[in-house]
Amino acid sequence: MTADFYLQTVEHVFQKHSLPKGEFVHRGEVIDPGAIRDTALLAVEGEKDDISGIGQTRAALHLAPNLPEAKKRYYLAEKVGHYGIFNGSKWRGRIAPVLEDWMRTHPTVEPASKASKAKA
Repeated sequence: MTADFYLQTVEHVFQKHSLPKGEFVHRGEVIDPGAIRDTALLAVEGEKDDISGIGQTRAALHLAPNLPEAKKRYYLAEKVGHYGIFNGSKWRGRIAPVLEDWMRTHPTVEPASKASKAKA
């Protein structure tokens, strides 16, 4: 990650809160999490995370009000710190299985354009 990208992330995510305010712009377009209707969201947090506080990831689930609750899940990994969420034995033993199960039970939805071509 470049320094510029890191600083931009800190500015928009942690200082300005651009996404929940509806002010986050990517490639010239405002991003609207409320438009998410069929992409399943899994929020994972570590109880002992000393970098990202508990609740920061869970908040993302509330930014998608048009997504059915069945497509939202929150997982708090007890006794797991920041790096254990994505690396090491706690990742392999506790986080990865949750992610694998989530992906298995929420397969990718085929884009409407491909689905309509397949029916034609």
